[in-house]
Amino acid sequence: MSSASNASVPSRIAGLRDRFHRRDLAVFQNLAQRHWPAAGPVLPRLSRTANHGLLWVGAAAGMAAFGGSARARRAALRGIASLAVASAAINTVGKGAVRRQRPILDAVPVIRQLKRQPVTTSFPSGHAASAAAFATGVALESRGWGAIVAPVALSVAASRVYTGVHYPSDVLAGAALGVGAAFALRGVIPTRGQLPAPGRPPADAPALPEGRGLVVVANQESGTATATASLIRNALPEAEIVECPPGRLASELAQAADRCTALGVCGGDGTVNLAASVAVEHEVPLAVFPGGTLNHFAYDLGIETVADACSALVAGSAVRADLGRFRPGPDGSDGYFLNAFSLGVYPELVRMRERWSPRIGGWPAGVLAALHVLRGERPLEAELQGRCRPLWLLFVGNGLFQRMGPAPGRRHNLADGLLDVRVVHGGRTPGLRLLAAAVAGPLTRSPMHAAVRRQRVRISGLKPGTPYAYDGEVAHSESELMIDKLPEALTVYCPRPV
Repeated sequence: MSSASNASVPSRIAGLRDRFHRRDLAVFQNLAQRHWPAAGPVLPRLSRTANHGLLWVGAAAGMAAFGGSARARRAALRGIASLAVASAAINTVGKGAVRRQRPILDAVPVIRQLKRQPVTTSFPSGHAASAAAFATGVALESRGWGAIVAPVALSVAASRVYTGVHYPSDVLAGAALGVGAAFALRGVIPTRGQLPAPGRPPADAPALPEGRGLVVVANQESGTATATASLIRNALPEAEIVECPPGRLASELAQAADRCTALGVCGGDGTVNLAASVAVEHEVPLAVFPGGTLNHFAYDLGIETVADACSALVAGSAVRADLGRFRPGPDGSDGYFLNAFSLGVYPELVRMRERWSPRIGGWPAGVLAALHVLRGERPLEAELQGRCRPLWLLFVGNGLFQRMGPAPGRRHNLADGLLDVRVVHGGRTPGLRLLAAAVAGPLTRSPMHAAVRRQRVRISGLKPGTPYAYDGEVAHSESELMIDKLPEALTVYCPRPV
């Protein structure tokens, strides 16, 4: 009895599989016989465009180039990464696990059929998996972009049944796999919203409903500052907005600090740097509106849009932040930095990037500048903490950065009282040395680079006129530099953690 029962298990499984296939085929044939208004000129073309993920690569490139925010760029990158995970799973496991034949096209009108029929097995649908993975990955970083991408992803998935190359269950299984791939990636690499709230000490700052008492100085030549200033006017009608060219920023900021309850600034990191020093000198809180190309300090505060800054102003939510200092500064007095100070190849990279970015955009300019600098530069000779040696790069961050590269990474604490010091030692293959420093992370040592935390750094033995960079600006040094911090010197508006 037992052996007979065991023998009947495979037959029952085969019976269930046959019934499932018959129902799947019935749905496929029913859909093939239906008339889909306006789908004829769209779905077959969309299906072809999605071959090899080209549609999604193009969509990601468009989001990154024209999305206008770090959130859009993160969404594009996560969408592509999720697609890559889903494609790897489909090609290594999915297609080989269930070797299902493609549907017979007799019931599908010829006008719907693809000119080139796929030759791989049918289950699961790779197109549906890629579409679902990309859309889900995008939505996990940005709901707005996810809502835009989702209808396209659904159309691509539907096109695979419409053109007759997949059964409905192939598409459903592929979509489920794609969604799972996006969430699996999120488990390994958290989204921005999953990261813990940075450890920042709260500060007292006045609530400014409608922007009453706020004076915002906007740099007319910084990134999207002019468009952002218009958004600020609409969101904070009682705020005073002053737009000016870079040459008048210092005087306008000083005048604004004398008459405001809170000083606002709209521009890139260099503009925010200048505003921060004025805010500290006049002891007024600072409100940062991202209007530059990179906006590192604003993003580390959790401010990616005008709405983020406005919510902090209305609630009176603020934190204290450290201010990095280097002496002597560009004009012989103290110089300050909110993000990072650097010597070596990075200042030249910044200079080249600023030269090319107006013509080709910030991100492409950064890549080309890095290639140019690494090909032609020589190590810097300097004495660091009493030891003389050649250096490709000295990076001093205001607080601990999570990674290092052509653009600094995120900081979880803007008031830790410490400097993130990273040195790439001199020698051959600077590109490999910089890459090693980028992937190794903070607080590491190797023959190629070192990363430590310090309260101050002393640099001597410099050739006068050696370029250095601070918050995207470039200046030239004397023979010696001292770098330290002013702990919790700045009060800045910051959205409350959600």
